[in-house]
Amino acid sequence: MVFSGVTMAFYPNERIAIFIDGSNLYNTVKYLDFDIDYTKLLEFFSKKGNLITANYYTAIVQDDDYSPIKTLVDWLSYNGWQLITKPAKHLIDRNGRRRIKGDMDAEIIVDMLELCSRIDHMVLFSGDGDFRVALKAVQKKGVKVTVVSTLKSNPPMLADELRRQANDFIEISSMDKIISRHNSKSDT
Repeated sequence: MVFSGVTMAFYPNERIAIFIDGSNLYNTVKYLDFDIDYTKLLEFFSKKGNLITANYYTAIVQDDDYSPIKTLVDWLSYNGWQLITKPAKHLIDRNGRRRIKGDMDAEIIVDMLELCSRIDHMVLFSGDGDFRVALKAVQKKGVKVTVVSTLKSNPPMLADELRRQANDFIEISSMDKIISRHNSKSDT
């Protein structure tokens, strides 16, 4: 299958793991104005090989009465996804503004390294350059890595060093007809 000029090579007996950096993916699809259908995403990668795990990582604001992320997390947990969450931290910046921090990079990297011996192909939904060294480490163990993000944002959501380290890159906007809730804007 070809996406944005890149041939995505999956093999039927390949053991696949999906890692989604929830915060990064949220910002990416928000910029692109498309809504992911997580059932379609699971079905797509399940057909590409033997899907071992599909992990979604996110921090959750604990004191919000209603949060769309809590609704998504609940739905994902009942529909085949492994949820890795932690409470978001509230910080006050030097200008006195309240900020929320919920970086999940360490959790994603640890899980990547722990799963290396049980998978052949890793699919990372993130553009964060901090993952470059982790990709290099899993590749040394024989795991192929495909990164899914976008270069269509300004500035690009995908760090150049991450794209260069990956075996393959998929422009997420090229998957719109496969994994989005609506096949076109006219469907909404």
